[in-house]
Amino acid sequence: MAFRLTIANDAPALYGAMHAVTKAIRASGLPTGLIHLVDLRVSQINGCSFCIDMHGKEARHGGDSEARIAAVADWERSDLFLPDERAAFAWAEALTRSRHDRIDAAHRELQRHFDTAQIAALTVAVAQINAWNRVGIAQHLDATAEAAGAAA
Repeated sequence: MAFRLTIANDAPALYGAMHAVTKAIRASGLPTGLIHLVDLRVSQINGCSFCIDMHGKEARHGGDSEARIAAVADWERSDLFLPDERAAFAWAEALTRSRHDRIDAAHRELQRHFDTAQIAALTVAVAQINAWNRVGIAQHLDATAEAAGAAA
């Protein structure tokens, strides 16, 4: 894979700070499997193919089934997810898509399943995967553009 730039090399202190936030999220007490699925869903929304692949693999490695991983993209119509997972997906989508009309309802549903510290951690997790998606998209050349350039 070709890179436009490499944040880890070109801005190592900033990359380290992002990595530290990710590590703190993983240590926050949120279920690791939930973090993987939320990361996957947000990456799907943002179209970061690198992150979609990585978080699908993480979910798989964490024990999630192929059926659940495949259903994340259409979680609202699937019966494979628990109510707390569905609440987390709704929150992640409302924040990622800036759906102000859905924030209050999504927050009320979160409160049924998570305490305030968990909601705060989930909120930071959503913000962080959105940031990683932007970094991933900025760094990686589009595979189709790369192929077109090679064919020219």
